[in-house]
Amino acid sequence: MVGMTMMRTWVEPVVAGSQLASAFYDTALLLVVKNYYNQTNSTAPSHLMQDAQQKAVSNFYIIYNLVLGLSPLVSAYGLSKLGDKVHRKIPICLPLLGYLGSKSLLLLLILLDWPIEVMYGAAALNGLTGGFTTFWAGIMALGSLGSSESRRSLRLIIIELVYGLAGFLGSMASGYLFVGFSDRYREGTVLVSCSIACYAFCLLYSIFVLIVPKSAPSCTAKAKGVEEVGGQVPACTGAAKSAQPSESSSKAPVTPSKLIIILLFVAAILYDLAVVGAMNVLPLFLLREPLSWNAVQIGYGNAAGYAIFITSFLGVFVFSKYLRDITMIIIGVVSFTVGALIMAFVRWTFLFYIARAVMLFALIPLPTIRSMLSKHVEGSSYGKVFVLLQLSLVITGVVTSTVFNKIYQSTLNWYSGFCFILSFLAGCLSLLPLSIVAIKQCSTTGSFQILTK
Repeated sequence: MVGMTMMRTWVEPVVAGSQLASAFYDTALLLVVKNYYNQTNSTAPSHLMQDAQQKAVSNFYIIYNLVLGLSPLVSAYGLSKLGDKVHRKIPICLPLLGYLGSKSLLLLLILLDWPIEVMYGAAALNGLTGGFTTFWAGIMALGSLGSSESRRSLRLIIIELVYGLAGFLGSMASGYLFVGFSDRYREGTVLVSCSIACYAFCLLYSIFVLIVPKSAPSCTAKAKGVEEVGGQVPACTGAAKSAQPSESSSKAPVTPSKLIIILLFVAAILYDLAVVGAMNVLPLFLLREPLSWNAVQIGYGNAAGYAIFITSFLGVFVFSKYLRDITMIIIGVVSFTVGALIMAFVRWTFLFYIARAVMLFALIPLPTIRSMLSKHVEGSSYGKVFVLLQLSLVITGVVTSTVFNKIYQSTLNWYSGFCFILSFLAGCLSLLPLSIVAIKQCSTTGSFQILTK
């Protein structure tokens, strides 16, 4: 009975189902938009048609991502605050309801031949109900509540791993689902229907099955309570049984450093700028010469991206035994920036997969930064802190998406990989605040061995 109750605290089924649905939807939307503008520009000369299509799809995604990114600013913080004060499932269930409604609009667009601009309304509906900003902050809050400080980095990267595996499977299947039933149904109908079914499952699971895990007071909270009554500061013991007594008893409570929190926020924003900039132009880059990929190849390419979740999980699983959190973050940043630099010179399919292989630890930084932040705040504030970080990333993503898409359009005929070079430079900049955090931690502990625990 206890085991069943523990299983009901797992957020992994919701993460897996929603990401499977998202992988189906992302592929369907890209190819539906591409086909729409192919028909629109069908009268143009063949040598001009590809460039016209690229610019039209790019302009669509500029507006779509702006609406999708800015609309959560209206509701995200309020929903997360409700989650902290009223019920932790609010920031999960309401965005899932929005997902269900917005994805249904794409299905209606395909069946009823609605104009592509309907998807701007779908993006607004998605964002006003919290969107990914609120949903992921809620998932991270539940994941942090159900883990001890000593194992939190591993717990959060496991959630990321499930997210990646589901995306991998969804991407592998999405290309076939899109074209496989086109002889009997309109292209994309089956794929979008599968996406809607997955979101419906996640919503029902979140409402009727998922329960909120109980959390033990954090080390800092215990220390604060003892200081108020003038007592002796006790040793910190982890919330989970897996925390070793000998390890926890030797740790003294550490006063949260506002400077470290600010530097971690800056590093996360700069790194997200690099990732979003590269990943937003990547689908367009793959559709254009010299690669000119079809639906199945795009599915494989997306699957290669999701495989990074597996390698990043393995990286954290191994590195967390020997390295500090800050060192793991730096390794992840270097992995991505080098891969982005290689991507700038991709002219053949095999080189694309080499660049993706070099990015094998690219997913380590953000969950590990969240883990470090959670160790500096009380459990009752997880939702607010995570949503503030997520909102910062969303605003960065919206601005970056717009700027990089415009840069891509301007450099399309000159050098199509230029955006990846800019992404490489942004990734290098994120190493500066991370280096300061490493040095500050080193000076605080009085040890210059910053690479190992």
